[in-house]
Amino acid sequence: MEPLAIRAHTATTALGRGRAAQAQALAERRSGLRRNDFPTTAAGEAPLDCWIGRVEGLEASPLPERLARWECRNNRLAWLALQQDGMAAAIEAMIDRHGAGRVALVVGTSTSSIGASEEAYARLDEGADGGQHFPADLARDEIHTPHSLGAFLQDATGIAGPCVTVATACSSSAKVFAQAARLIHAGVVDAALVGGIDTLCGSVLFGFNALQLVSPEPCRPFDARRVGLSLGEAGGYALLERATAGEGGLQLRGYGESSDAHHMSAPHPEGLGARLAMADALARAGVDAGEVGYLNLHGTATPANDAIEAAAVAALFPDTLHASSTKGWTGHTLGAAGIVESVIALLALENGHLPGILNSDQHDPACGPQIRFDNVDRPIRFAMNNSFGFGGNNASLVFGRA
Repeated sequence: MEPLAIRAHTATTALGRGRAAQAQALAERRSGLRRNDFPTTAAGEAPLDCWIGRVEGLEASPLPERLARWECRNNRLAWLALQQDGMAAAIEAMIDRHGAGRVALVVGTSTSSIGASEEAYARLDEGADGGQHFPADLARDEIHTPHSLGAFLQDATGIAGPCVTVATACSSSAKVFAQAARLIHAGVVDAALVGGIDTLCGSVLFGFNALQLVSPEPCRPFDARRVGLSLGEAGGYALLERATAGEGGLQLRGYGESSDAHHMSAPHPEGLGARLAMADALARAGVDAGEVGYLNLHGTATPANDAIEAAAVAALFPDTLHASSTKGWTGHTLGAAGIVESVIALLALENGHLPGILNSDQHDPACGPQIRFDNVDRPIRFAMNNSFGFGGNNASLVFGRA
């Protein structure tokens, strides 16, 4: 495919705000996970005994007054992430260059503003009609929809081109790159802001616990003793534009998508969808598997997912590949995982620092030699990111340095 230039990129996670915070924590092997202290709205529910990746400062960061009608935790994180690494200025410059209607907005989320809906139901007021109603401060229809994030970002940025919300569970903010690339290559727009935001809430914590997927200790991706995931919240963005001939810099080189639809919440036992997505991304990028220097794995630390993903990787890549999961740093950030881990892959391209895996030190014999626990420093030309979602919805991305 025609490469797309990445004009700006940023991520905000439990590690801190912006790219520098992510890079420093990765280099220092310092995790952002903490014992669960997230309040839920479920009456009488004690906090789950688990570890989470929580973004500091959201409770003290209300939206600007002009955006107050969008007020909720998810949109607060969206706004906070938008202020990092010069992203807001880069968007403004892109609009000046192409016009607001020629810039698309494609964002991924798995839960959108459902935390606000949970709170509204927990605080129902009895009305004069004898019925129960959302409290006045949460009686805002616009925040109780899956498109709350996209609509908020339209208002916040002034982007007036196509606005798309992608909600394909944990592959959401990886698939946004593919959607944006198609819009640009089809000539519908000249540039696109892509990204993803997901915040912690009761539905996420108790929902994954009901599936028996949450670990009571910090997650151990690809470790023989892994028992489950650690949940997190995060947000991030990338600004894409057609690359001009001969220019350098970071690029989106290829994407691959698949939907094996094997099971509602379990991966295909032979990793069919994962292999198809990775192979499609490599083919579209015109890159041989042996040229990839770093692969950020989906690597949730659940027993089945890690072994199946590792087998799919071993079937495609040589033993020399450095592949790792960074969820021991950030937690599994669900619909934001794709953008966060794409930013980490881009950091590897920028600084040659290839992260390993936190909390893991016992190799699972079922996982191949591509799985690396230790950090390594070496320059690379191509990096990949895998993001796989419930329902067998898979996405892989190839990034490169021109």
